[in-house]
Amino acid sequence: MRVNITLEHKESGERIYLTQKNKRNTPDKLELKKYSPKLRKHVIFKEVK
Repeated sequence: MRVNITLEHKESGERIYLTQKNKRNTPDKLELKKYSPKLRKHVIFKEVK
């Protein structure tokens, strides 16, 4: 069962990445290192509802 999720960087408040995950394989919140245009560097984005 794949679901759409939004990734957010807590410090800058950016919510610019959308992705999908399989809830059965990864029940925990997803954390991915992505590029932040506001900070101009790679930072960790975490899954939000």
